[in-house]
Amino acid sequence: MKQLFRLIATIAIAIAVSATASAQYVYSPNLAVGVKAGATLSRMTFSPEVTQKFLPGFIAGASVRYTEENHFGLIGEINIEQRGWQEDFEEYSSDFNYQHTLTYIQIPLLTHIYFGSKTCKFFINLGPEFGYMISDHVKANFDYNDIASIPDFPRGYRTNEQLAMKVSNRFDYGISGGLGVELIAAKRNSILLEGRFYYGLGNIYPSSKRDFFSASRGMSIEITLGYMFRIK
Repeated sequence: MKQLFRLIATIAIAIAVSATASAQYVYSPNLAVGVKAGATLSRMTFSPEVTQKFLPGFIAGASVRYTEENHFGLIGEINIEQRGWQEDFEEYSSDFNYQHTLTYIQIPLLTHIYFGSKTCKFFINLGPEFGYMISDHVKANFDYNDIASIPDFPRGYRTNEQLAMKVSNRFDYGISGGLGVELIAAKRNSILLEGRFYYGLGNIYPSSKRDFFSASRGMSIEITLGYMFRIK
């Protein structure tokens, strides 16, 4: 997994360097601003493993995009996004429900690669993302602080330490990559549909050798619909 992220980071740096070098020969900048909103499916990478399902959520935000005629550009965004996880008890019982929703302010800084016609363009976005957790909410139909008193609760059969554990790290960082299509409705207006994957590299729980979890990182799948207005 670490080798995969090193490869993604290397590709992102190579793209950025290539875009900078190309800009020395062709310089016709476009500047656009926009908004977007959509849905997310998220879960966590825990070690030891936690039995879980994807948690549905939402994402909404604003963006600034700077592009060149040579098919490269940069995007900066600020988004509010719900992430987290949903516990999966179906193997043991369908009577329990637990959802842990983590709401972040996220700031992706992405390399933008695009190609196509004047009316329809396809694009790839790739780069780092930074965030800060502004909300931490648990929804459950049982007392997760005292599972020992709950009859038939699957203790000893699954990892349960995360149920009552408090988040200790609100800062997050990771890598985002997305594919999408942009439809240019008029000279300065366009509609974008994008699917994006985020893999977090920061842990929400302590991860030293004496702590229970060595990894507690978020990941999410995002589907968004956006609008961009070209101002230059």
